[in-house]
Amino acid sequence: MAKKQNSFSLNFDTDWNYSPAPESTSHVEIKEKYDLFIGGKFVKPKSGKYFDTINPATEKSLAKVAEANEKDVDSAVKSARKAFKPWSELPASERAKYIFRIARLIQERAREFAVIESLDGGKPIKESRDIDIPLAAAHFFYYAGWADKLEYAFPNRKIKPLGVAGQIIPWNFPLLMAAWKIAPALACGNTVVLKPAETTSLTALKLAELIADSDLPEGVVNIVTGAGKTGAAIVNHPDIDKIAFTGSTEVGKIIQRAIAGTNKKATLELGGKAANIIFEDAPIDQAVEGVINGIFFNQGHVCCAGSRLFIQESIKDEVEKKLKMRLETLRIGDPLDKNTDIGAINSKGQLETIEAYLEIGKQEGLTSFQPSYSLPKKGYYCKPTLFFDVSQSSRLSKEEIFGPVLAIQTFRTVDEVIEKANNTPYGLSAGVWTDKGSKAFNLSSQLKAGVVWANTFNKFDPASPFGGFKESGFGREGGMHGLEAYLSIK
Repeated sequence: MAKKQNSFSLNFDTDWNYSPAPESTSHVEIKEKYDLFIGGKFVKPKSGKYFDTINPATEKSLAKVAEANEKDVDSAVKSARKAFKPWSELPASERAKYIFRIARLIQERAREFAVIESLDGGKPIKESRDIDIPLAAAHFFYYAGWADKLEYAFPNRKIKPLGVAGQIIPWNFPLLMAAWKIAPALACGNTVVLKPAETTSLTALKLAELIADSDLPEGVVNIVTGAGKTGAAIVNHPDIDKIAFTGSTEVGKIIQRAIAGTNKKATLELGGKAANIIFEDAPIDQAVEGVINGIFFNQGHVCCAGSRLFIQESIKDEVEKKLKMRLETLRIGDPLDKNTDIGAINSKGQLETIEAYLEIGKQEGLTSFQPSYSLPKKGYYCKPTLFFDVSQSSRLSKEEIFGPVLAIQTFRTVDEVIEKANNTPYGLSAGVWTDKGSKAFNLSSQLKAGVVWANTFNKFDPASPFGGFKESGFGREGGMHGLEAYLSIK
């Protein structure tokens, strides 16, 4: 599929065609109230409490979602523990059939998942439709294939599942992160208690409906909703064997302290402040598109976003001019409009955080650029923003903003940009744009990041491991490495 001039981050071909809301929501069922999914059934929270999940594009409530307390989490863990032995002893080829069935059902209901993801999270429908949902199904397909081949993945070693996995996922890629967590855990014979983010619970709960329809044995997957206290109850539960968390570095440190001294295994995929580097020999137009995709995809709500841009001095003026021109062509607005490039910020709180960083940039005296078009009058929206000549000491170059804000710096030599790029507490991802393969390989080996893209950005594949170094966490998800995180290996 050829890229349209004013679109970006389209990685999957599709013949689906969406119209702007409300027509595109006519086939989507969103309940007024959602309960907890425990033991293969939807059950009411013991506290009787529910909270609203908000459509960030309209600021209106979409549904009420159950708030799980410690007793609810305990019920979910007991359900998962009860299901663990029969599930782990099931022939691996049979486990694979269930996982494969879930993948197929996601494909069959992809349209519904995509619309709900955009309604609940604010991301453009073309991203939900063409990237998130196909990738979620692909992860279940991929790990279905591994379920009966674990002995080939880890030859001459004794392997067994860990037990009950407690999984906590973020709000930026709700269904995709659920797939990243659930699929490898089930393939390895574990059972799951999963908590989605409180602002984006709907696709996880829709996945629960799908899991019930797939006839997966009761208790193998349990989904409990809530905020920080619910997540803490999972982390601190004594009968959880594994914690898988994707989210902020701050919360990751709290989890690490909480499980210290226990036998719980953990994988933590945390924050990032990725360097995206353009050399003078790079294909400039392609690099500019990669920069746009790297930072403005999903409104910048991406842990591996290319939020620091390093431009070689000789091409600084050209690249900055093209970036300004490109920003003027981006379309911001209704996430359900198939022509929208940039949707709504996920929540009011996150918008306030981003706006605070925009003010910090002004206080630091930085030159900035925003496109001339106006924002929608209703909803949580933020213009994509460029800051120029940002210093290494600036907070904009050091702290994760998690929004559509790009901090631009320059460099002269390879050694200089490697030093600048690595001068960060994070180490999740990086990008390199150059016509020289030797230069790309050199930087990929010297940049302290778990993932380094060359002449592309934000490309994901189920077979490719993903994870970071330093304050970006530890452990890997995806690929064969993602299996190891859910196994005890001798």
